[in-house]
Amino acid sequence: MNVECTRLPSGLTVVTEHMPHLESVALGTWIKSGARDETESEHGIAHLLEHMAFKGTRTRTARQIAEQIENVGGELNAATSTETTAYYARVLKENVALSVDILADILTDSEFDEEELVREKHVILQEIGAANDTPDDVVFDRFSETAFAGQTLGRSILGTPDTVNSFSSDEIRAYLARNYTTDRMFVVAAGAVDHDSFVKQVEQRFSTLRQKPDVSPVVTAARYTGGDIREKRELMDAQLLIGFEGRAYHARDFYCSQILANILGGGMSSRLFQEVREFRGLCYSVYAFHWGFSDTGIFGIHAATGGENLPELLPVIIEELRKSSDTIEQQEIERSRAQIRAQLLMGQESPAARAGQIARQMMLYGRPISNPELMERLEGITVDRLTDLAGRLFFDTAPTLSAIGPVEQLAPMQDIVGALTAGTAKAMKAAG
Repeated sequence: MNVECTRLPSGLTVVTEHMPHLESVALGTWIKSGARDETESEHGIAHLLEHMAFKGTRTRTARQIAEQIENVGGELNAATSTETTAYYARVLKENVALSVDILADILTDSEFDEEELVREKHVILQEIGAANDTPDDVVFDRFSETAFAGQTLGRSILGTPDTVNSFSSDEIRAYLARNYTTDRMFVVAAGAVDHDSFVKQVEQRFSTLRQKPDVSPVVTAARYTGGDIREKRELMDAQLLIGFEGRAYHARDFYCSQILANILGGGMSSRLFQEVREFRGLCYSVYAFHWGFSDTGIFGIHAATGGENLPELLPVIIEELRKSSDTIEQQEIERSRAQIRAQLLMGQESPAARAGQIARQMMLYGRPISNPELMERLEGITVDRLTDLAGRLFFDTAPTLSAIGPVEQLAPMQDIVGALTAGTAKAMKAAG
């Protein structure tokens, strides 16, 4: 890896990866703060701040921000997630200094003008409305809310119309001052970038950032609850999610969980795709996923199908979960490793992908991790570890079920829990 890392006296961390033969650079600022860092009354403010950062500073209007980056053929964007926020750009190598200047400007000198705030609230209200009209968005929001009931980790990132409308410019500034501090921020660039020059540019332009908040942010430890939520809607198909408590990024079973998700539903060769979609034709989409957070995770299976298929679909999915706790083939592990390795190597060909990957590693592990080291972690995953994990994931914790659409024929939750319990009994009988 051509990765270099410098920690500035202010506490801000600057990381670059020089990628030979490129003419462009992907760069950005990643903050170890997201929707989960909101207080009860701040639901949606992290996402609103991300929007407002582009709406003008003391030296640039919103239009000037957009024009200056696009005048040189560049791109500028941002994203808010549960535990992180990112502001990033993609430009030719000769425009890195301009990008650093703009990113620093919007993060240290935004005005949060009241007229712009009113307009941007309206934009987000439309975004909330559009999400509520999209069943495959709604089913995931309800899934998270049910898996982590009553907690910021389970809340929608967008907020609600009431909370979004309630925010003032001063409240946005207070959230920014509490969370956008150098001890939680990483400036990363990948591509045709010179480390020493980049560090000097960042040090000069980000010098006014707070080093630490006046009041330390407090994030409550996650508590997985599980549960059942269903919404009947007059739709052509049903969206179904069933899930279980997953593993945190730092947990021993994190990478094992990623492999298991790939084996069950990571592609066209996966067990669920082959059995549920190809062999039985019970749905038009099915896949498994594992999301890791700082102190917990969620493992889920999503399927989209006609309501008439639900009585047969869910038992087949549960049977595949049971089978995974009994038998995993070595060939399946090797195929999953190959998929992950290919993703890592393909990502190295994209400066944007590499910048994002390095930033995530810095936030999670405090250092960049090489691809060989990542693959070494995957090499330690065995058949026994996977079957043991599957048994604990799927049969030792309460499930979470979220469904929307024509779901009248979906089995009651007690029947689903009973089927999972029966899966445990079968596994115990086989072991005996």
